[in-house]
Amino acid sequence: MAASTAPSPAQKEKAQHGESLFPLQRYGTTLSDSYPAVTAHWHEEAEFTMITGGVCNYQIQSASYPAHPGDLLFIPPLVLHSITIETGGSMESETYVFHMNLLGASLPDSGSIRYLTPLAHQKLIPPFLLTVSHAAYPQAYDLFLAISDAYQNRPAGYELLLKSYFLQLIALLLPYCEAADRQPPIEQEHTRKIKTVLAYIDRHYMDSLTVPQLAASCYFNEYYFMRIFKKYVGMSCLEYIKNVRLQKAAEAFLSGETSPLEVSLSAGFCNLSYFYREFKKKFGMTPKEFIEHPPTTFPVIQTGS
Repeated sequence: MAASTAPSPAQKEKAQHGESLFPLQRYGTTLSDSYPAVTAHWHEEAEFTMITGGVCNYQIQSASYPAHPGDLLFIPPLVLHSITIETGGSMESETYVFHMNLLGASLPDSGSIRYLTPLAHQKLIPPFLLTVSHAAYPQAYDLFLAISDAYQNRPAGYELLLKSYFLQLIALLLPYCEAADRQPPIEQEHTRKIKTVLAYIDRHYMDSLTVPQLAASCYFNEYYFMRIFKKYVGMSCLEYIKNVRLQKAAEAFLSGETSPLEVSLSAGFCNLSYFYREFKKKFGMTPKEFIEHPPTTFPVIQTGS
């Protein structure tokens, strides 16, 4: 999760993390009342995160994981996840996003076939959250510090060091992984359908979107759809659509747009006063104030290519 420039909050990411020959990138995320959430998304890369300050809640697939300073999170590719904080709270984290090909997942060797490829395709499910009480935590914590040091200081051969550290991390987590076939098939089906809905919302956020329309796309009745959506995304469907639209509007202002009316309409808001009210509620300032005093940091949602 990053807090710098502001690309699209598409649920499936379009950004490239790192260089094509070395697909690894470090990100820092800061959430506060002004920016209280990273909405549900997924990407083709894995991510390894340390919470460095504050408290937050990770929604990963259908489960919630409260996270505190020092906690570690490992999220493999394609896994739906979001982050929220309580009102008045804050959170800071450091994250390393890397493609499994960096570790040789595409190579036809036994390590790739037995471990890396299954992990990359959700056939092996690791523990997502490591707290100090987890048996793997001490070694995982040391590995995170080693990754951070090598990435930032870049000694000779740092690329090899980083690859070795991530391979050690995966080897460390393997005894605690479970096979995907132990998970109920209904969970996998729900995840697939929710991802489809999120992708549809990202493509059509500027259009009129209704719960009945989105529920029908999943072949769910409205009540069941709303319950499943909130379970996996961490907020109601209408709240999620509003957040996507507000994020799009903020990105438009940061890219140089100066007309609140035009931006509100392009983001899917039909009522200007409602747009003003919700924008201020989310970002702590009116659109005009946001244009005149743009934030120096802005939460970036990692989503995939």
